[in-house]
Amino acid sequence: MGMSEELILKNINRHIRLDGEETDYFLSLLQTRVIRRKGFLLRANEVCKNESFITKGCLRTYTIDDAGLEHTLMFAAEDWWTGDLYSFLTQQPSSLMIDATEDTTILQISRANLEQLYQKVPKFERFFRIMFQNAFIAQQERIKQNLSFTAEQRYCQFLDKWPDLEQRLSQKQVASYLGITPEFLSMIRRKQARK
Repeated sequence: MGMSEELILKNINRHIRLDGEETDYFLSLLQTRVIRRKGFLLRANEVCKNESFITKGCLRTYTIDDAGLEHTLMFAAEDWWTGDLYSFLTQQPSSLMIDATEDTTILQISRANLEQLYQKVPKFERFFRIMFQNAFIAQQERIKQNLSFTAEQRYCQFLDKWPDLEQRLSQKQVASYLGITPEFLSMIRRKQARK
């Protein structure tokens, strides 16, 4: 068993316990995919057909407004699941873009394979229910922060959530996530450094 499989099983085992046969069946449903830096996992108007677990690298989810400006909604690095949950569940075209900020390796499970997994190993319904609940909670937190936190508070929250990620992202990408200009982010960083 490779490191990628070990990582996803460790992620799964936080919420459910699998026996050997269940583990083998689950792993048989996964496909490995490598996305090069700046390559896409999903483009706007495509249907999200897979849930994706990152074993190496980082993906960025964002939208592009009518003026061509990017608005970063989230990042996902090693040991995170990602995708457009709305598109995945409804099979409607996505409004989101998901690209790789660095070379990224993912394990994917298709919607059809996930349904098979629910039938053969029902405890996975619990795992994905928890995962989807956590995604909803994270989205609610993100909305609350954008409405009521200052840019500096949002930056501190970003550092708390992803302490090792800032060094792996461009200043433009971090600023886009925070909803500020790169220049304003520089000011915040200088202020933080003086504390």
